[in-house]
Amino acid sequence: MRQILSRTDLDLSHPSIDDLRRRARRRIPHFVFEYLDSATGRQRGLQINCDALDAIRFMPRVLRGQIKAQFGTTLMGRSYDLPFGIAPVGMSGLIWAGAERMLARAAVAHNIPYCQSSVAVASPEDVADEIGDVGWFQHYPVNSPELRRAMLARIKAAGFHTLVLTVDVPEESRRERQRRANLTVPPKADLRTLFDMARRPSWSLAQLREARIPRMRFFDDYIPQRGRESFTHAGALIRGIPDWDYLRALRDEWDGHLAVKGVLNPDDARRIASKGADCLWVSDHSGRQFEAGPAVIDQLPLIREAVGPDMPLIYDSGVNWGLDILRAYAKGADFVMLGRAFHYAVAAFGARGIEHVIHVLKADMQANMSQLGIDRLDEIATALLDPA
Repeated sequence: MRQILSRTDLDLSHPSIDDLRRRARRRIPHFVFEYLDSATGRQRGLQINCDALDAIRFMPRVLRGQIKAQFGTTLMGRSYDLPFGIAPVGMSGLIWAGAERMLARAAVAHNIPYCQSSVAVASPEDVADEIGDVGWFQHYPVNSPELRRAMLARIKAAGFHTLVLTVDVPEESRRERQRRANLTVPPKADLRTLFDMARRPSWSLAQLREARIPRMRFFDDYIPQRGRESFTHAGALIRGIPDWDYLRALRDEWDGHLAVKGVLNPDDARRIASKGADCLWVSDHSGRQFEAGPAVIDQLPLIREAVGPDMPLIYDSGVNWGLDILRAYAKGADFVMLGRAFHYAVAAFGARGIEHVIHVLKADMQANMSQLGIDRLDEIATALLDPA
C-alpha cells in the first residue's frame, strides 16, 4: 500500500519530466545541473530537436473500443518489455552518487537496456553484478589499439553484450554553460565549488556516503595520476578521433552486437551499415556537440530510406514525453533511448525517481495510443497527420 500511495503522490506532484527537471535543479549543485542540462553554443540544436518533435501530429480515431497498448519489442535479437531504454550519460555518479548502479538495477527490473558511458563514475566492474542481461556499453575511440583491446576485454568480462561506438565527438565542444559554472572533472576544491556543494546538502551527503571522488574511473585507470594537470581529464588525454579504420578494427575485435551512435547523414549511415554495424543510433548528442545541424527526427526517415527496413534504428535527442517516443516510432525508429530524463529523475528522487519516470513514459504512451485507437507500435505511422 505504501508503494501505491507513493506512486500516486508523485503522479500528482511530478506528473512530467519537466517537473522532475525542476526538482533536480533544486537538489544538485549548480555546476552539476549545468553539466546535465546544457547543450553547446546558444543551445539552438537542443531547441530545434524539441520543436521538430512537437511539429509531428497525428489523427485521433474514435469508437475503437478498449486499447491495451503492447510495448514489448525486439532489438538486435533481444526482447525488451518497453520500447525505450537508458542512454549513456557521462559522469552519472556526479549527478547523483551511485546513479549507475541504481539505473542498472531499474533496467533489469523492467527489462530495458542500460547503456553505461565509458566516462561514467562507475567502472564496468562496479556494475557487473547489477546489469543482468541488459547491459550495453558506450565506447569513445581511444588513441591506442592496445588500450582499446584492453578496454574491450574488461567490458566483455563485466557482462556487457552490446557495444555502442560514439562517432559524433571528434573533439570536445565548447559547452559554454558548463564553463561558466566552473565545472571540472573531478570537481575543483575551490571556494566557489565548495559553496555550491554546501548549498545542496542532500547531494553532498550522498556523495560522502559513496566515499569516493566522482571521476572518470574507467579512463582514469589507464592514466598516470602523478604530474597530470588538474583541469585535463582522462578522457581528453586518451580519446582518439573516430574514422573508418577505427570502425573496421572495432568490428573485428568485438564479437558482440555493435551499434554506431551519432549518425545523421544518410550516406554515412549506408556506409556504416555496409561495414558490419548491427544497429545505427540516429542522434546529435542532444545538441551537446553542434548546434547548427538538422533536427534529428527529420533525418530519421531519410536514414531509414537509405539503409532499408531491416537495419535496426535507435533514436534519441529531444525526447521528453511518451508521445515523443511514439513520434520517433512513426518516423522509422525501432527503439528510443533517453539520457537526461532518467538523470533528472535520479537527481530528483534517487531510485524512486527512476521508477517514476518509467511509469510516466508508459502512462503517456498508453494515453496517446488510446487516443489514436492503436495498440501496437508498428501501427503508429498509419496515424500520422502528414505522412510525408
